[in-house]
Amino acid sequence: MNLVICVQILQRFKVTLNARLLILSRNEDWPSRLGDELDRLGWRTITATHERAAAAAIADLQIEAVLIDADHPATSADLVFDLRNACQPRRLPIILVSDNTQYDVPAGWDMVFNSSAHPHQIMLRLEHMVRANVAEEEYDLRRETFTDLKMPSLESLGLETGLRILSVGDPDPEFLALMNTLRGYGADVVGAFSSYSAFDFLHDAEFDTVVLWGGKTPAEALAVAAGMRRNTRLYHTPIFLRLQKTVEIDMGDAYLRGVSDISFPETPETEIADRILRLAKAYRRQFTIRKALESLRNGPKMDKGTGLFSRDLFAGHLARLSRAASERNRPLSVCVLKIAETPDITAARSRKALERAMPQIGSMISRLVRAEDTAGRLSPEVFALALPATTFAAAQSVGERIAAVIGCTAFEAGSGKSPFIVEFDVGVAELLPNEPAAAALMRAAAAVNQRQEAI
Repeated sequence: MNLVICVQILQRFKVTLNARLLILSRNEDWPSRLGDELDRLGWRTITATHERAAAAAIADLQIEAVLIDADHPATSADLVFDLRNACQPRRLPIILVSDNTQYDVPAGWDMVFNSSAHPHQIMLRLEHMVRANVAEEEYDLRRETFTDLKMPSLESLGLETGLRILSVGDPDPEFLALMNTLRGYGADVVGAFSSYSAFDFLHDAEFDTVVLWGGKTPAEALAVAAGMRRNTRLYHTPIFLRLQKTVEIDMGDAYLRGVSDISFPETPETEIADRILRLAKAYRRQFTIRKALESLRNGPKMDKGTGLFSRDLFAGHLARLSRAASERNRPLSVCVLKIAETPDITAARSRKALERAMPQIGSMISRLVRAEDTAGRLSPEVFALALPATTFAAAQSVGERIAAVIGCTAFEAGSGKSPFIVEFDVGVAELLPNEPAAAALMRAAAAVNQRQEAI
């Protein structure tokens, strides 16, 4: 069934060709309210009232996730199966929206939300689930690219070992009860009773999720979240904020500071534990993929100066990503980062300090990109990113964020010399329909040159 037939069948079909989220519901209240809020947050929505129209929209559009009303007559495990098949080989998170007071995620579903859930909470959980699925798709593609390098399997890297969770807060009864519940599910939970000890633990070990307890005021917890987001190693670690008391909190600001999910005082402990564990499992999969790639940093086809993809390896993988993007009906963007010519860089280059800094720059880029993104070195001072399931605007944000974080780092210039700063000129291009991947990469490089000329 194509999109034209779908429109004819559906009476209320909000046709948004760049929609990311499909809502299946016959309710006219919360889908409209939630859709307006998510539209403002960058998650354009499309609403269907019939399951056949939903399947057609998933097949024809670049839908990234689905919310299904529990009261819709077609809601069932069979519907979930049919919708997943409709978008193959694209992976698709499917979430149930239910006001049932008993929190329960049925088999086959990815998550359950209440219809009154905060739009920022839904948006961030959608982002986590979508990026986890894209990371798995990317891992399959990289296994093909690295077949000759005998890349380790996910299982061999400890994907199924116990999840590690850091819980930060005062040791009150609720704190201890949740820790025990998480341990009952097999998680390894470490308690930190202050922000100082929390960062000590985070410095010494890897954690799959950090749980912050709000206490009387969430200010300290939010400060920990903001501090983690300023650290390249901790940037992607999920953060769950547990509010124990009813307090005034700017939800939007909390999520902007880096919080991944928030629970309120009335939220049942079993639901909190499930949401924390789902965050942790998604992060573990992405961390495992990242770990697999880092094990290849010294491989014969990697760039020896940075451990990133070499130019030829990057070009070959980008071509595979282009074919996969077409098959999965996902966007694909490329980003070029060229070290900007500044007096500091000119001096650092002449002293070979820039060359000595390259391993650190490469390591920072590899940590700042998402697990599913591919970073390569095209020439001594030019880097490129392949960003699957990423639009032009999102790719621009990724490139500027990486440039900003590295731009805040002082690199050693040599004995007796002041440290120097590395700035980047950034160019971005989104792959056009039927466009060769190399052409998009050239457009991104041309954007860098245009920016230099403008300066």
